[in-house]
Amino acid sequence: MSPNPPAPHAASAPGRVLPTLNADGSRFVIRPRVAKGRFWKRRAFVAYGLIALFFALPFVSINGRPALLIDLGAAELSVLGLVFRPSDGAVLMLFGLTIVLTVFLVTALFGRVWCGWACPQTVYLEWVYRPIERLIEGGPERVRALDAQKGIAPRRVLKYATFAALSIVVGNVFLAYFVGVERLGEWVTSSPLEHPGGFLVMAAVSALMMFDFGWFREQTCIVACPYGRLQTVLIDRQSTIVAYDAGRGEPRGKAGKRSAALAVVEPRGDCVDCNACVATCPTGIDIRNGLQMECVSCTQCIDACDAIMDKLKRPRGLIRYTSKDILAGKPKKILRPRTMVYPALLAIVGGLLFWQLRDRPAAEVWVLRNTGAGFAVLGDGRVSSQLPLRVENRTEAPRTYTVELVDAPMFEQASPRAPIELAPRGTTVITLVTLAAPDVFVHGERKVQIRVRDDAGFEKVVGATLMGPETGNGNGAAAPGGAP
Repeated sequence: MSPNPPAPHAASAPGRVLPTLNADGSRFVIRPRVAKGRFWKRRAFVAYGLIALFFALPFVSINGRPALLIDLGAAELSVLGLVFRPSDGAVLMLFGLTIVLTVFLVTALFGRVWCGWACPQTVYLEWVYRPIERLIEGGPERVRALDAQKGIAPRRVLKYATFAALSIVVGNVFLAYFVGVERLGEWVTSSPLEHPGGFLVMAAVSALMMFDFGWFREQTCIVACPYGRLQTVLIDRQSTIVAYDAGRGEPRGKAGKRSAALAVVEPRGDCVDCNACVATCPTGIDIRNGLQMECVSCTQCIDACDAIMDKLKRPRGLIRYTSKDILAGKPKKILRPRTMVYPALLAIVGGLLFWQLRDRPAAEVWVLRNTGAGFAVLGDGRVSSQLPLRVENRTEAPRTYTVELVDAPMFEQASPRAPIELAPRGTTVITLVTLAAPDVFVHGERKVQIRVRDDAGFEKVVGATLMGPETGNGNGAAAPGGAP
């Protein structure tokens, strides 16, 4: 028996929990038709543009850096010429909040437009893997025949071999976003034993793509992705969704059907119950049943219905982009609570992000915790205090840094005395060593100011605490040698 009987369709079985399940709990594999209407053409333009961007971006260089590189080994994120490190936690947090608020706003206005137009799951499944499947195996009927066929079909073997090769290519491009194209080129032309970690990442990504696009498919949207469940709290009755106009379409059926009992022509809506919208849905739902979690707003039902309306010489738009309130006869409202709160929050967070990016210093300085002895008493009675400083060069050029005490004549700076050079994006730990009389410390400590500057105009003063003996009174004289 075929695992995917042609009738009833997955979306029409009574009591169905998911459109990908048969009544007995077995999986119903979705084999959608393609409706090449106006929205399909627009989505194709967007999809192939995004695919081209994905393949080209690792090769684009800005300011000598990849346009996008997530270097986990160096703990760096390069985005459009800007380099972020763990020290940029505030910037990364604001950037993440900006993305989240943008998703909230777009969803409130346009529903699941991301899912149907730009999500990688939709883009690669509907514009790469399924077209290859149709090219090799044929349309939905021929594919279902292969589903029911016993044994291994040569066409199916060819399809999965093509899928595997394509997944490996995409897996390597994905890896380039983490290691860069130059290192990836070296790895591709060498033995996997020389870079087992990178090879395993590529193999795992390729295997996941084979599993997802070759078998799991629409279940990623229906079962695994949380966005469909979140949309119920992100949209309202004014949000734009793909919906069926029941007021115009019901009752369904062919126009002019005669009732034998009444001997009159029964009135019919514009929906002729052809099920074209169901046959083209990549998640297997019937849009005429209302807004559903599984709907990804791909607009295939719109294109399919418009084609039927054109044949029947009826107006398009039986299924269209609209909102619940518009279908109920209420006016469109752009200004409403969530479309005012989200932009306001987005403006605040975006402004803070811009301010943080504009005022990013050329270097960063941290006072580190002293893990060893904070001080030592020398033979001449003076106290030697140590304080570690971490200095990070955030520029793309080498810089020379000097470290000095500010307005502390009672301390002699023993180290460092010479400037310290740092490579581009380099980081080092500098240990400041001072000498002072024991009585300059109060309760075993003395607060000081430390100035760090480079040879290009950067300067930063940080506060720190030098440790000393408990016997001090804070009235010590200037140490021999005075201030540096």
